[in-house]
Amino acid sequence: MNQRLLYLREKTSKLTESPGVYIMRNADGDIIYIGKAKNLKKRVASYFRENPDHTPKVSAMVSNVYDYDFIVTDSEYEALVLECSLIKQNKPKYNILLKDDKGYYYIRVSDDEFPRITTEKNMSAGGKYLGVYTSSTIATETVNEANKVFMLPTCRKCFPRDFRKERPCLNYHIKMCMGVCTGKISRETYQKAVDDAVEFIKSGGATAIERIEQEMYKASENLEFEKASILRDRIIAIKKSSEKQKVINSGVNCADVIGTAEFYDKVCISVLMYRNERLTDKAVFELEKSDTDILSDFICRFYHERQDIPKVIIIDHIPEDAELIQNFLEKQSDRNIKIHCPKKGRLADLLRLAKNNSAEYMALKNSRTGKEVIALEQLGKILGLENTPKYIEAYDISNLSSESMVAGMVVFENGRPLKKAYKHFTVKEQEYQNDYGSMREVLKRRLLHIVNQDGDEYFNRTPDLILLDGGTGHVHAVEPILKELALDIPLFGMVKDNKHRTRAIATGGKEIQINNLQSAFNLVTQIQDEVHRYSVRFMHGKHRKKTYSSELLAVKGIGEKKLAKIMMKYKTKESLANATPEQLAETAGVSIETAQNLYEVIQNM
Repeated sequence: MNQRLLYLREKTSKLTESPGVYIMRNADGDIIYIGKAKNLKKRVASYFRENPDHTPKVSAMVSNVYDYDFIVTDSEYEALVLECSLIKQNKPKYNILLKDDKGYYYIRVSDDEFPRITTEKNMSAGGKYLGVYTSSTIATETVNEANKVFMLPTCRKCFPRDFRKERPCLNYHIKMCMGVCTGKISRETYQKAVDDAVEFIKSGGATAIERIEQEMYKASENLEFEKASILRDRIIAIKKSSEKQKVINSGVNCADVIGTAEFYDKVCISVLMYRNERLTDKAVFELEKSDTDILSDFICRFYHERQDIPKVIIIDHIPEDAELIQNFLEKQSDRNIKIHCPKKGRLADLLRLAKNNSAEYMALKNSRTGKEVIALEQLGKILGLENTPKYIEAYDISNLSSESMVAGMVVFENGRPLKKAYKHFTVKEQEYQNDYGSMREVLKRRLLHIVNQDGDEYFNRTPDLILLDGGTGHVHAVEPILKELALDIPLFGMVKDNKHRTRAIATGGKEIQINNLQSAFNLVTQIQDEVHRYSVRFMHGKHRKKTYSSELLAVKGIGEKKLAKIMMKYKTKESLANATPEQLAETAGVSIETAQNLYEVIQNM
């Protein structure tokens, strides 16, 4: 705990309510965090209040604050600009660090007599460079596509040194290389192909096709039919490449698509960059959650001092200060910028693609699948949870009329079943069938283990979310138990339709439809099916055991205590069937005659 909290609270009580920037410092006077605020007093006070609900990162920052400075501005916009500038200058420890897990990549056009186009991680060698690219995949695919379309060599031969030294390779015969090694391609012809390839990389296929078509018609008019056919094949190759790219970019001209995926205390942000009708680059960042709108902070930091801000920025929600951010970006780029949150159509598909990229990145880092990451994020958001539910418990009551009343508890951790944490319950307090009463009894018995910490490691663990197989009635029945035990655990019901299929999520007063969120819907369905299967299986097993026991008790001379001795020794039906009358007599302490009668009943069951 920070020993300076009383001083900091006292100082903050006198702080202005004007907009501005606050600068947190540690005991050595180093700047550890910089933030902006519409109301300095309100924002800074939130860090030092009693019983704060901070994220781990913010808690760590607050524990290291010795003092803070502030700069008052005339507007929130000025505060935003100043915040970005100060963060850029000072690089505070606890601010969002926009670092992806890769370096930068370049496309190099060598300065050889017959230039090559390659992907490079630095600019150490000579030649001309295009870029930078933050995604090695995009850079590599772009180079491969350009070399393929313009039939440029990708082998290790050196030209003109290696002219006619060997027979042309397979690439030449399948028309993926023009065959420079044959010595029949002039330097001028080759250089023209390289120049066209560079233009293709820079501006996409449309411009290149238009100019090459003019060259093809001119060659045809001059009766240079071989040259015209080469240009024709090149146009066909570019069009095929463009068709492939259209599948990816869906007609977007100049836009950045920003997709996010949350996984507990981390947020992954993917930026897909479209320029000139093609996906030109991708950047991925892993950030820690913060108390502020992380997307708003990210956009300001990512585009600060960048010259290539696109006309459209596509995001999954509009921040409160979107107008402020838009003004900031427009002044920096000196043109109109649109921040857009599409709900359907092509742009929504692109946003889904960006979010999937983020989810797959987080899945890879956490040994999960992208669908599991998205499902948990969707479920947390639609239920209004502060954090993604990592540890979920689900309950279902099962019975045959008023007999064999039981409950099953299943656990899902990180979106997957945690079977070693599953539990069975036998309903003890309900004399007749009563699903609500049974659910109350079972949940109270389970939750008391959390309060008293007297169970195993799973019973002592507090879940992030409890799901009940049932509607609002089940939720209403259990809510008083949580209040009675002073436990703050999100509680919801899983509602089924008349065909026993998942339909919605129930709260205390309404139902939340989840059909439109496929990943979350699939996860809830899986949980509901699993808890139902588990509880029904236990109920049937218990019912069979009860029926089995009643038949054995019908044997004269066998009471409950003697039967208990037998069942303790022979725990399965198979082992009991293999027991001899002499063994049964010894175990139960009965005569051989009684044991023989018992043996005959067992064999006929």
